[in-house]
Amino acid sequence: MSAFVHIPVLVKEAIEALGVQPGGRYIDCTLGGGGHAAAILEHSSPGGQLLGIDADPEAIKIAEAKLQAYRDSILLINENFVNLQAICIKYDFYPVHGILFDLGLSSIQLNGNSRGFSFQHNAPLDMRLSPSQEITAADIVNTSSEAELAHIIETYGEEAYSHQIARRIVQERPVETTLQLVRAIKRAVGGRKGRIHPATKTFQALRIAVNHELDHLEAALKQAINLLGFEGRLVVISYNSLEDRIVKQLMQRESKDCICPPGTPTCICGHTACLRLIHKRVITPSPTEVQLNPRSRSAKLRAAERITTQDESFQVAEKLNFLVGIEANGWRRPAMLMKLRMAFSLP
Repeated sequence: MSAFVHIPVLVKEAIEALGVQPGGRYIDCTLGGGGHAAAILEHSSPGGQLLGIDADPEAIKIAEAKLQAYRDSILLINENFVNLQAICIKYDFYPVHGILFDLGLSSIQLNGNSRGFSFQHNAPLDMRLSPSQEITAADIVNTSSEAELAHIIETYGEEAYSHQIARRIVQERPVETTLQLVRAIKRAVGGRKGRIHPATKTFQALRIAVNHELDHLEAALKQAINLLGFEGRLVVISYNSLEDRIVKQLMQRESKDCICPPGTPTCICGHTACLRLIHKRVITPSPTEVQLNPRSRSAKLRAAERITTQDESFQVAEKLNFLVGIEANGWRRPAMLMKLRMAFSLP
């Protein structure tokens, strides 16, 4: 574990966007190596609490070791963040002051040589974030039709040479390792040179497909909004245009009172804004950070603040509390829940 060097991205900006305060309760939905979690706990001390979630059991072990100094203030869960609401209900961890998503891969996955996330190391074509998942990248590469492969690579990788790459992969099957796949991609695109490695987009596409990343992200963001208390902050760091588009569209939609199609004479949607955008523009790493950590170059941070009336705060709390009563087998702290409801309500 100690061999991994994890450099969290946009740490200062994430802490500012979350508005971390002493005694606050926060959720890190993508724990990774624990870099952001450590910063949140440091700035929320004394009295801060953190729920850390990661689908990768190895990440949980590494973060647990890193966060030993805060062991009484953390709860680390090996789960996919698509189950965010269920996790919070089980452990009575709501409402919260802030929720962070740092999407993409951590150094744990990229530097490892056993699951095939990186095209720079020879490894089996796995790409599963959790070993409990059934479908691997090798399954997709070796069983999908040429048309299906091209669709995956084009849709999730935004790869202009998707059809050529898919055709070459089918010709060279079975493809079982990362370097076999890289060779097939290079042969498909010829001597193409560019700013990024020719295999980057195909590897991204397969990883997204294996882990259902975009569907899970959209579902988790919707859950996150309801778990935020009054003026709670939602912060998301994304690394590709597909993720960023989902985040941007959701935050923009939920920051408007009316989302009727343009040209609708009168509002018929009945939609009410529940978020306020924190920044007018997306936040990106400074040139200095990119120089120190090249993997941060594509990062984009977006943040929004929960807006709600007092009645809405109580309604959300009561709904979640009801779900706790019928679904949860976790800790029950009714007195603490009442204090939290009061803390997050308008004065």
